[in-house]
Amino acid sequence: MQLIRRNRILRAGPAIRSLVAETILTPRDFIAPLFIDEGENVRFEIPSMPGYFRRSLDGTLAEVKDLFGLGIRSVLLFVKAPDALKDNTGREAWNREGLMQRSVRAIKDAVPEMVVMTDVALDPYSSYGHDGIVRDGRILNDETVEALVRMSLSHAEAGADLVAPSDMMDGRIGAIRQALEENNYTGVGIMAYSAKYASCFYGPFRDALDSAPGFGDKKTYQMNYANRIEAIKETLQDVQEGADIVMVKPALAYLDIIREVKNAVQVPVSAYNISGEYAMIKAASKMGWLDEDKAILETLTAIKRAGADLIATYFAKEAVRLIS
Repeated sequence: MQLIRRNRILRAGPAIRSLVAETILTPRDFIAPLFIDEGENVRFEIPSMPGYFRRSLDGTLAEVKDLFGLGIRSVLLFVKAPDALKDNTGREAWNREGLMQRSVRAIKDAVPEMVVMTDVALDPYSSYGHDGIVRDGRILNDETVEALVRMSLSHAEAGADLVAPSDMMDGRIGAIRQALEENNYTGVGIMAYSAKYASCFYGPFRDALDSAPGFGDKKTYQMNYANRIEAIKETLQDVQEGADIVMVKPALAYLDIIREVKNAVQVPVSAYNISGEYAMIKAASKMGWLDEDKAILETLTAIKRAGADLIATYFAKEAVRLIS
């Protein structure tokens, strides 16, 4: 048998497979999400996210230093607001001495070179658990955008490098960009959750922050998972309004959307390997149904291969240790 092309030659061993690999994971690919709580010496393991923790600020600072030492250069902050501070206005979200604002200042003081991104949405502060202000069972768009602008400005004042609106309200990217410009925060970027789908895979995250909606669901603002063209439309609009980075969320069931977005825009594309995706691998590994380490690397490689320049993932630390 005489063949002109023998494709298996380039698969013969680990060294040559590594040499010709098309997609390479590095620590700089990862954004590490961090859950922050009030108090001191708090280290609460999230039941539906085994091995992942919500920490008080002291522990968060230690974690950020550890992440930086591993070569990870970006963190995405989420805070758990006490129930007593939740209402239907979200006003705690722009409290200068709120947990998010104090956390940003402390992290930038402790590790100035770490890129700090902040979640911008009202659900952690809402008595209804929704991403916006509620009236008569409806989530109001324009009134919510005004609150998100105030929230973003407070994060910028605290020292955030990028604000990350995750709410999916119409027009919020343009409004935030205009406010940042008008208030001389011209160096603060926006990472827009541009194609955020209404997904069942968010459940563990809502456990982490006690932010599940108190009524109904989020389908009037998060996207229908049946739609593809809508994702491109939303993303292009966010770029036109001033987004510096765009995001697709979730990641694994939306690899086709990541690729479509990557082909459509000329800004960096991020993808969020979300809590439910994390929990599935952890659960299957615990049952002995798959090799956790191999599943982590295959999953993250697939997300990057699909077109993600950045990956927000709860596996960030584990992945760095595996690839190094």
